[in-house]
Amino acid sequence: MKIFNNITAFYKEAKPFVVYRKPNSFTISGFFMRDETLFFTDNFAESGFVFAPFDSEQKAILFPFKKSEFITEKLSLDTFITDEKTFSADEASKENHIKLVEKTIKEIKKNDFKKVVISRTEEVEISDFNLLEIYQKLLQNYSNAFAYVWFHPKVGLWLGATPETLLNIENSVFTTMSLAGTQVYENTENVVWKNKELEEQQLVTDFIKNQLTDISSNLKIDKTETVKAGSLLHLKTKVTGVLNEKSNLKTLVRALHPTPAVCGLPREKAKKFILENEYYKRSFYTGFLGELNIENSTVNIQNSSLFVNLRCMNINKNKASLFIGGGITKDSNATKEWEETVSKSNVMKRVL
Repeated sequence: MKIFNNITAFYKEAKPFVVYRKPNSFTISGFFMRDETLFFTDNFAESGFVFAPFDSEQKAILFPFKKSEFITEKLSLDTFITDEKTFSADEASKENHIKLVEKTIKEIKKNDFKKVVISRTEEVEISDFNLLEIYQKLLQNYSNAFAYVWFHPKVGLWLGATPETLLNIENSVFTTMSLAGTQVYENTENVVWKNKELEEQQLVTDFIKNQLTDISSNLKIDKTETVKAGSLLHLKTKVTGVLNEKSNLKTLVRALHPTPAVCGLPREKAKKFILENEYYKRSFYTGFLGELNIENSTVNIQNSSLFVNLRCMNINKNKASLFIGGGITKDSNATKEWEETVSKSNVMKRVL
């Protein structure tokens, strides 16, 4: 496949590119930049591929359509055996995370917040680093996720398989989702959810509804369902609507990002707490990425398809930094929250 050959060649030559497959799709697409210029977007009016950080005060990177070769191919994969390796947890990291979660629960009980998403990073050594093989394993293992590899020599190398859509929009009709709650998948999707997870999910759904009421019409909220993402289960509620005439894609992005599923409530207070208290800088983890204003030639409309950057890693030389987090509410248990991050970290560890 030309796309797979390009991944190897562009990475070797340190040229910017992104390759991605949308959830449950049998096609794979790529933007291959013609030079190393770093482009940004502020108004989301351009056409291309956007890669945005968690902190919405910082600029989003753009691979412009006009400055790239854009390729789409039918996906064909070799089958890889993924070993179930075990990685021992770093005790200092465990202690720090539990301490921070306990601090967060105290702040929530003071009525400062309803929910805060607390995350951590974990470093894993990679022996015999093979970028194409790691990405193909992601594609194979997580068919219902947005699976991507993104590289720019001035920024770095990121890979991920995210289960969460930030938004899809065609002309002015949009779809988004609230995704919260986590359980380990044990051969059935017919599971019982605790009040803590149901409440967390409802907070996210209510936030999305409130944010979108003034900028859209025909808002429809579907029934909440259990969905599988790799070896995990989550609660998902689909939300659809139509943007009103005074609103645009930038309005919609600003209304949704960062959602309480990756930040907290109230949003600005939670964001400030995260930026001041987490032990590292999130960078592009819990930001968003995807196609921006791509023309659909068959029906002559523009489509944007953006995803929240979860279940991702940043690779530097032979070291992968994994990013994992969880929603904290007044009913959270710090040790259980740590265990949830360990389950989530296995999503990326399986392909290393």
